[in-house]
Amino acid sequence: MARRTRMFLTFPGIVVVCLHLLGGSMETANEVDPYKILGVTKSASQAEIKKVYKRLVREWHPDKNKNEGAEDMFIKITKSYEILSNEEKRTNYDRYGQTDDTQPYGHGHYGHRHDHFYFDESFFHFPFNNKGNREFADSKYALHFNQYVNDVVPDSYKRPYLIKITSDWCFSCIHIEPVWKEVVLELEALGVGIGVVDVGYERRLANHLGAHRTPSILGVINGKVTFFHYAVVKEHLRQFVEDLLPQRLVEKVTDRNDFQFLNSWHEQNKPHVLLFDQVPVVPLLYKLTAFAYKDYVQFGYVDQGLSETANLLKQFNINTYAPTMLVFKESTDKPADIIQAKGMKKQIIDEFITNNKFLLVPRLVNQKLFDELCPVKQFHRRRKYCVLLITGDEESYTIGNQAFLTFASTNTLEVVRFAYVYQRLQQSLCDILLKTKDSTPPPPQVFILERRNPAGKVLYKEVAGGWNGTDEDKQRLLDELERLQKDPSILNYDAMLPELNNEFASMFLIRWIYTAYDYISEILDDILHNNWREMMPLLSLIFSALFILFGTVVVQAFSDSSEDGKSKPKAKEGTKAENGGSAFYFILFYSRPPKKNFVEVTELTDITYTSNLVKLRPGHMNVVLVLTDATKNVLLSKFAKEVYSFTGSLTLHFSFLNMDKHSAWMETLLEFAQDAMQIDTEEDDCARHKIDYTGYVLALNGHKKYLCLFKPVYTGEEGGSSEEEGPGGATGGGKRSRSGSTPRSRSTATLQIHHKLDRLGLWMERLMEGTLPRYYIPGWPGLDKITGPK
Repeated sequence: MARRTRMFLTFPGIVVVCLHLLGGSMETANEVDPYKILGVTKSASQAEIKKVYKRLVREWHPDKNKNEGAEDMFIKITKSYEILSNEEKRTNYDRYGQTDDTQPYGHGHYGHRHDHFYFDESFFHFPFNNKGNREFADSKYALHFNQYVNDVVPDSYKRPYLIKITSDWCFSCIHIEPVWKEVVLELEALGVGIGVVDVGYERRLANHLGAHRTPSILGVINGKVTFFHYAVVKEHLRQFVEDLLPQRLVEKVTDRNDFQFLNSWHEQNKPHVLLFDQVPVVPLLYKLTAFAYKDYVQFGYVDQGLSETANLLKQFNINTYAPTMLVFKESTDKPADIIQAKGMKKQIIDEFITNNKFLLVPRLVNQKLFDELCPVKQFHRRRKYCVLLITGDEESYTIGNQAFLTFASTNTLEVVRFAYVYQRLQQSLCDILLKTKDSTPPPPQVFILERRNPAGKVLYKEVAGGWNGTDEDKQRLLDELERLQKDPSILNYDAMLPELNNEFASMFLIRWIYTAYDYISEILDDILHNNWREMMPLLSLIFSALFILFGTVVVQAFSDSSEDGKSKPKAKEGTKAENGGSAFYFILFYSRPPKKNFVEVTELTDITYTSNLVKLRPGHMNVVLVLTDATKNVLLSKFAKEVYSFTGSLTLHFSFLNMDKHSAWMETLLEFAQDAMQIDTEEDDCARHKIDYTGYVLALNGHKKYLCLFKPVYTGEEGGSSEEEGPGGATGGGKRSRSGSTPRSRSTATLQIHHKLDRLGLWMERLMEGTLPRYYIPGWPGLDKITGPK
């Protein structure tokens, strides 16, 4: 009993010892000595640690070092640098000898203390880029869908964005993290927007961007997404951001084109900025600044190392030992402002450009410029007044315009801005202020405006006397401005101004060309870099269209060949068919070879009666020509020519009925279709037997038991008589010709018989359209009516 108890008591001890050993071994395995890995002492500074880290990263990067343990060593170097570069993590390691992955003893919430061992919850913690151990960029630069749509996209028209797509359990994301952090610190200082999208939490945004794998890096500029397809190296990422920018943001200026560049301020309505530096390539900071202020300022770059820029350096007395920035406004000989500094930072440049965004007297060319120059009144102490000159762009207005510029340059009031408009280009605005109704252009006039709301309401006053640029005009304007400072109520008129025309808006065709160019470039870029997932919808559409087109051509080709094979005559002309009927082939020759060069017409007899009419397949029709022995050759030849163009239809069959043999069948059929027999109502029944049916054509539908009737219509004038066309066109009733009604010569009679089928082609078209009247019958006449005399 005691023995069993002793064994029972020692079992928990064994479990505790095993767990303690397991925990100790696991703790030892998870422990990383960052100082040994990086090869630095505990007293090493951040600069020394960073220098060693850069050297080791280049040495052990998996893309350059192909040794088996290079990847693991690279991860250890990265983790060690993360610990020692962060003062809090470094202090935590020095104090407790633990990293974040093993949860230090000093923080009770990371683990639970037990009697004889420490239960490390990091046993189930994996050192990936998860939410609990996310890098600094994942929290500081994390993007959400609404934030991207509402903030990033509009802001991308002022600066490019560099966005990383990452996720939890992304092993490759750890590899690019050191390079990413270094690039972010550099580019963010230059003005590039940074963003991070976690696919696990922002799947909607990742799909919206078209990112389907991690890690991915993309750029966004002007609302357009461009993917980075090269090795994640600092130089490549920097070049990628530079390539996102438009090509001609900054113009290279030398002694040859300096006058042309500076003198274009009037056409572009912008100040011009020149940067003097010794590097041959335009700095990225300057390009980013040019993109941010492209709507306000025109930028130029002068390379001080070129001999072609010596005159510029001498003209403006440029110090070649530090970058210098000059801004020119209406004067091209003297800069309006200058800044010079060795460390040209973004904040300094932004402040310099912001203070010189506008000319002294800019022209109002669009509503956006009007809103910024003359903002809407917000508070009483923030009143802004706009002195507006309405003038023209002809040479006769030059003196007055120059005098207005001279007056504005002496202005010292911060609440007053000067501007001008060309009446020809902003007609609707000028008509409201000038209150002119005729088309005669008035002389230049000056107005003082105060905007009251964004809808266009303004208070204004017209400066009496007009504006010619004389000293009296300047004095009157100066007096009005002094009065305005003392009493703002002198603006005693109000009006609603319309929105200004955008004078620099590009034509629709140019915008369409640019849009098409961007779209084609995007497609080519996707094809070149095998972004097949994004290209699948377009490729599917293209291949579907090609398949349908190719399939249609192949089917049509086989169909044509089968029809041609079936249409070959099996017997010579004049021989009898196997069923006993007569088959006639009329060979027709045309400039374009048709599918069939003949029309097969079968005689309707008691032998072919059942197959060609009674048991005709549904949807098929038999077109029957009525003739006699005397008119057979003439009518058949004319009939073949008229119906030749319809022989391509597989639902039409052609036959002829000899009235000399089967007149009883014809009369019986027309008796069944009494509506169709409204031919000679003035004649008695006895005269009906004298009707000449020669040249009649019957379209017989054997399945539905109806017929369509064609009655001959003369179109010639031979013999001095012609038949009239009735209301039904070719099917209408009219006077009929009767054979033997007047004595004629044989040639004249033949010609008139030939003309009986002149309108048959039009009738056939209406037959195919289904617009002919249909005459239904209770049943087809019996075989006894079709049987000829023996």
